[in-house]
Amino acid sequence: MVDSRPGFSRRRMLRTLITAPFAWALAEHLHRVGEAVAAEARHAAIERGTASGVTPECGDGDEPTPRQTAGPFFTPDSPERTSLIERGVAGTRIVLTGRVFGRGCTPLAGALLDFWHADGDGAYDNEGYRCRGHQFADAEGRYRLVTVVPGVYPGRTRHFHVRVQPRGGRVLTTQLYFPDEPRNRRDGLFRPELLLAVDGARTPLAARFHFVLETG
Repeated sequence: MVDSRPGFSRRRMLRTLITAPFAWALAEHLHRVGEAVAAEARHAAIERGTASGVTPECGDGDEPTPRQTAGPFFTPDSPERTSLIERGVAGTRIVLTGRVFGRGCTPLAGALLDFWHADGDGAYDNEGYRCRGHQFADAEGRYRLVTVVPGVYPGRTRHFHVRVQPRGGRVLTTQLYFPDEPRNRRDGLFRPELLLAVDGARTPLAARFHFVLETG
């Protein structure tokens, strides 16, 4: 049936039929471009540590914190302490806080956290316990560590090492990374899921990371 509306013609109908696929293709292209831009923005936010998904409070669907290698510089039997600041340790001070959760967002009271890292010059103390120490999470699974920002050394980006163990449970060994580090993309061990949330406007620097452990 031919439309009898005023101004409608066969030529207009053909033009509409011809241009419709191009309009659809253009809309689809713009949609894909929008998705690509959004994905790039999310990636950039993760790299900066400003994405909402970086170290949030625990959610019911949160995946366990990824495991990573301990590296060659772990030393057992570190002293129990919440501050690694001592004479001879130079570097920018930072306060790292967070919580230790099990699946289902259950705080893991008394979880063991053992930290070690390079000093501000990028050197590890393999004879003593500088920049090494362990502590236990409180009744709400909270921990707090005062230390210095680790220096970098050849082949690695800036990072903390940590072993986390719930009472009677399996040890999680992993590493924590800093946002806006040029070496992140070149470090084969780097994972964005392990980025710290860093507030550079505070003095000392403030960083945050929540651990989620498999306890079953």
